[in-house]
Amino acid sequence: MRVAGTGRRAVTVAWAVALAATALGAVPAVAHAGHDGKAGPRGYTAADLQRDLAAVRAAGGGDVNVVARVDRAGQAPLRARFGTAGLGSRQPVPWAPEFRTASSTKTFTAVVVLQLVAEGRLSLDDTVDHWLPGVVAGNGNDGSLITVRNLLQQTSGLFDYVTDPAVQERMSGHFAENRYDDTPPEQLVAIAMTHPPLFRPGQGRWAYSNTNYLLAAMIAQKASGQDWAQLVEHRIIAPLGLRHTYIPGADPFLIGPHERVTVDGPDGTPVDLTEQSFQHTADSGVVSTPADLDTFFRALAGGRLLPAAQWAEMRQTVPYDDLPVPPAGRQGGYGLGLRVLPLTCGGTYDMHEGDGIGVYGRPAVRADGRRAVTVAITTTTALVDQTRVNEAVEALTDHALCDRG
Repeated sequence: MRVAGTGRRAVTVAWAVALAATALGAVPAVAHAGHDGKAGPRGYTAADLQRDLAAVRAAGGGDVNVVARVDRAGQAPLRARFGTAGLGSRQPVPWAPEFRTASSTKTFTAVVVLQLVAEGRLSLDDTVDHWLPGVVAGNGNDGSLITVRNLLQQTSGLFDYVTDPAVQERMSGHFAENRYDDTPPEQLVAIAMTHPPLFRPGQGRWAYSNTNYLLAAMIAQKASGQDWAQLVEHRIIAPLGLRHTYIPGADPFLIGPHERVTVDGPDGTPVDLTEQSFQHTADSGVVSTPADLDTFFRALAGGRLLPAAQWAEMRQTVPYDDLPVPPAGRQGGYGLGLRVLPLTCGGTYDMHEGDGIGVYGRPAVRADGRRAVTVAITTTTALVDQTRVNEAVEALTDHALCDRG
């Protein structure tokens, strides 16, 4: 989940306001790895990954727990970790922690929608009104003007329901009473409809809105007869054998090894954010691990999930303005549930960040599908400075994916 057009997740902003006493002090400067991102004679090593991940941890304030994994075709994976399994724990970060992938879920949702497009069950040019008549209406909202492509590409202009003041208050000011909130997506869309759109589609503008992916999932259900969770489970999780990826829905508990997620409350008492149901919908509801996310993104880039035509559509991008410029020196673009970014060594990589409640995931894959990397970060005392963390993760990702292996 995130705030549209600001580069900050709505949940993060809400907690930052509610827990003002946890404001970060000075954060150490990001330390870059001792090479320029291009593969040297020895290639990218476990020691390189450890050094790059240390820079990510420093960017997060030094009190976050981090783990990273690089999967390479025909080679053993590289792994690195810092920190513990959570506040007060003496156990190290699990090598394969389950975590809520937050907005990385959007890539899963976009894939199943594009699979339905490939099967002729719907079209990217279908309007929202065609499938959901009357759902997007009022206060200047008009579903007859918004296409499925607009939803997946974040060019609809629809208000992001997460930024609604009442929703933010439930997530931040009254988290304990509402941690099991399982508001249906239809009601969340209705909340968004109480606000005017940011702009009308077709104006060449882009703004991140979680509302778009609730609507895309509702359309997929109409077109297929299955809800988005069933589509993802049957079309992605099962075929790829992602044994540690699942969709808990309103179930607040994680099944396998994971880290405790905490932040200091206004009075300094730690607030445990680990168990919660807020992230139960098609914009944020997938739980996974670094290994499974690497497998998913490599399968996607390797042509195992989409026909060539839909994969090309997914990577057709428009400019975005909510992440730092990557090390290559030029900004990437947003496709259909996927960001495409340049590499310093030439070529591109594909990714979709996920920033939830004290959890930050960064899965990415090189365009040829041969190499993928996922970084997972969890908080113990304070929410992170996302700009600095994104810069550090972009550097790590560039180094790991620019290796020739």
